[in-house]
Amino acid sequence: MPPSKPRVIYWFRTDLRLHDSPALAAALDLDPEVFYPIWTWDPHYVYRARVGANRWQFLTDCQRDLSSSLTKLNPKQKLHLIREAPQTVFPKLFKLWRITHLVFEKDTDAYARDRDRGVMKLAEDAGVEVIVKMGRTLYDPDELVKHNGGRPTMSMAQTQKAAAALGDPAKPIPPPTCLPDPGDTDLSSIDHQRPDPNPDLNAAHRDLSNKESQYTSIMGPNKDFSIPTLQEMGISGATTPNRGGETIALRTLDTIISNSDYTGLFEKPKTAPTAFSPQSTTLLSPHHHFGSLSIRLFYWRVQEIYQKRKRAKKPNSSIPENLHGQLLFRDMYFGAQAAIGAPFAQEVGNPICKFVDWHLRSNLNENNLLAGDYIVDNSQAELYFRRWKFGVTGFPWIDALMRQLRLEGWIHHLGRHAVACFLTRGGCYVHWERGAEVFEEWLIDHEVACNSGNWMWLSCTAFFSQFFRVYSPVAFPKKSDPAGAFVRHFVPELKNFDQKYIYEPWRAPIADQRKWGCLVQGDGSATQTHEREDGLQVYPKPMFDFDERRKFCIEKMKLAYHVGMQGDDPRVLDGSWKEVFGYKIERKGEVRDETNGVVLADGRNQEDDEDGYGDEAGGRKKKKRVKIAADPGREGDNDRVKNGKHATAENDKKKTLPKPPAKGGKGPKREQATLEMMVGTGRKKTKR
Repeated sequence: MPPSKPRVIYWFRTDLRLHDSPALAAALDLDPEVFYPIWTWDPHYVYRARVGANRWQFLTDCQRDLSSSLTKLNPKQKLHLIREAPQTVFPKLFKLWRITHLVFEKDTDAYARDRDRGVMKLAEDAGVEVIVKMGRTLYDPDELVKHNGGRPTMSMAQTQKAAAALGDPAKPIPPPTCLPDPGDTDLSSIDHQRPDPNPDLNAAHRDLSNKESQYTSIMGPNKDFSIPTLQEMGISGATTPNRGGETIALRTLDTIISNSDYTGLFEKPKTAPTAFSPQSTTLLSPHHHFGSLSIRLFYWRVQEIYQKRKRAKKPNSSIPENLHGQLLFRDMYFGAQAAIGAPFAQEVGNPICKFVDWHLRSNLNENNLLAGDYIVDNSQAELYFRRWKFGVTGFPWIDALMRQLRLEGWIHHLGRHAVACFLTRGGCYVHWERGAEVFEEWLIDHEVACNSGNWMWLSCTAFFSQFFRVYSPVAFPKKSDPAGAFVRHFVPELKNFDQKYIYEPWRAPIADQRKWGCLVQGDGSATQTHEREDGLQVYPKPMFDFDERRKFCIEKMKLAYHVGMQGDDPRVLDGSWKEVFGYKIERKGEVRDETNGVVLADGRNQEDDEDGYGDEAGGRKKKKRVKIAADPGREGDNDRVKNGKHATAENDKKKTLPKPPAKGGKGPKREQATLEMMVGTGRKKTKR
């Protein structure tokens, strides 16, 4: 006999809140007999997506806060965390709990679309009605695409025009004041399908891998649907001071809104990327990602400030620099991703992505999607990449940002600009996909759409094309932090250096370096000890001549723009692009894992002036054509590069790449120890 009243599963995903949740409201409007708020501990995100300890901590913070809020509304309720893949567990839940309705918030990420299509088919087969509501962005990305002529939203103008056709974002709705009881929740009778952990893209983080127990029981170790701990994931701990949860998100929002001048006059380009205690921006992005703060609530609270200031004849900042503009940029990327699908996160097959012959290209699987490893076509480029990732480039501004990212899981938007430009078209000429994967691993606010979109923007392969505008790692940070406080905090070995040399420590006289307690020498590798027997610390030399590399990259970008290939060009798909660009693999290219850098096998074949480019960035002052600077492993090398070694390191001892451990090894402890030996971290403990 069918149930007389609805029996509802509410599936939490990117909406870990009670306030302004259209999908949650739709579920409760059914007036259910029983109500099951659940989260499925999806192995895809555990093993197949890159997630570091800091983002796991932020997620579980949000889950615990939500579960506590559910219990306050009904002592019998909580967030029921089910430790199995949604694709296999839902048919069992539908049957055991006699479910009539499944409700969830729409997710337009490529994996989520495939997953949800599969789950909806399972629901249809079980006679379960599915209700899906939008709440993750201001506008439904599919609707933005529809009102942009079916095309990806590629500019703020296109996004605003499409949004105007849809009207203002919906007003936020209040949180529920009560919840129905759940029914019987015991799952001990069902067959628990444990996932295959291999391949595990996060193996390097599992320093407690022998204690991993997150999938031992479908209901958790105490059969109470508990939120997994980092220890259960095999991870010893996080380092970020930034914590998650709806309670913190709403408190932070109140603080921001209480400052009318900050809210009303906010302009992202005028905020300081060097501010860190406190930061100069809202730091609400991870809350938007996990849904612990409604995007619509934020929009309308800010709109109230704009209106009050307008009535009081006070100025307001405007789109795209203001807070509303930042939300629309996010919607722009979500719209572009919705139109393109999975190829949006990569170069090959991506119709909007300019094709460039970057080093360290990804391998692809049988579906022409990223396979999870890359070819080391050039050993010097691999060294650049590893030194960039670990914050030992010899450029203090870049190194400070990368160390902050690793430690805290967050860096300012303009800081992200600086390190992304440096890795790609501003020096290293390394594929933007490598940088996007590092951000995916370390950011607490990582979103596929925004991360991929921003990396294409900064590499000038989509959304932005002024490749001659290059961030100087010296002139740019001086604008907001001439004294170098940011560098002194995150690169503590340089804390005593005079302001004159804080961004160029290699220029300091040796006597002064000794007086300040740190010698600039070596290449930052594990063979160069962090502290010498005489007590002096060591900071590496610059890994290349920035001006030469900038010129080289500009010329290479000119060539790529002249060739004019996009990611879906037939020559890209069939490999004949190599002949066009004269692409060569140095000797026999190794294949490395993207997260761990471990050799896997033998090689297989309109942005405004917010960037504040310093004089050293150059690119527009000189009218004459510049000669392509040295690029090891490519034709046209000059005397500054000899046998793959840059002139600044000619007298150094043999280099060792700063690579973390192999999969299944001792994970972050060993990796962190290597990093600390090389650079020191300024690691600080997080209050729990």
